[in-house]
Amino acid sequence: MTSPPQVPVSTDVEALLAAMRPRLHRYCARMVGSVIDGEDVLQDALIKAMQAFASAAPIQNPEAWLFRIAHNTALDFLRRRNRQDALHSSEEVDMMAAELDDFSRREIAASSLRTFMRLPVAQRSSVILMDVLGCSLQEVCGIMDFSLPAVKAALHRGRTQLRAFAREPDDAPRPGLSANDRARLNAYVGRFNARDFDAIRAMIADDIRLELVNRTRLNGKAEVSRYFGNYAKISDWHLVTGQVDGRPAILVFDPDALDAPPRSFMLLDWSADKVATIRDFRHASYAIDGAEWAVDQG
Repeated sequence: MTSPPQVPVSTDVEALLAAMRPRLHRYCARMVGSVIDGEDVLQDALIKAMQAFASAAPIQNPEAWLFRIAHNTALDFLRRRNRQDALHSSEEVDMMAAELDDFSRREIAASSLRTFMRLPVAQRSSVILMDVLGCSLQEVCGIMDFSLPAVKAALHRGRTQLRAFAREPDDAPRPGLSANDRARLNAYVGRFNARDFDAIRAMIADDIRLELVNRTRLNGKAEVSRYFGNYAKISDWHLVTGQVDGRPAILVFDPDALDAPPRSFMLLDWSADKVATIRDFRHASYAIDGAEWAVDQG
């Protein structure tokens, strides 16, 4: 991300946001500890960026500008969730933020979202920006609005903490699906995989809301029925009941590579045993990056 081109106000902002969306999501998800919440934060940040773009002066560094908006939006989310530690340290220790070797950088980038959430906010942000997304120290200072010594201190402490966390055994049991969630998702998945879309339509509420993430929103049974019709025309999917970031979810696999990680996922909400909302991440495949997903073993 170092030395980006200068971008005038006339830049096609929609194209810029589309190109940046996967990296912005990667940052937001690691800041808030969930690929699902990260998508909500990202959408909020993109709305703010679109609103600010028209009145912004010529943007010299569009990537840093967008990351700054995403950073501040993630902090707002954390404040609302009342899980934010103090952002600014009174110490500004001038310690070296040395470049990492390739192995160390890959190790940090592979850390789970839960692991990143164990870091204080300033340490988490600096490590994600520099070691996961490849920003320079100067760019991290601008995005976080921190001095260089403060960023170096946060980066050093964050890296040290992540190395310590990596040495800890990860044997904590993962909660499974409730019997009710399992039964409802299995019924939906079974009918979907059988391509019995008439039975699926009978499962959805009349006022159902659907978000095809990064593509469109549909409301009501008539509009959402077209969505199922589109799935009937393609065969690049196989659904499996599971979890994403601890939430009941439907994992979407490539039917020709069932041993590979899922390509995307779906989330359902229910009302009176009818599907009330669907969030389908088919066109936002970046969202599965870094997610803690699991196939239901029940």
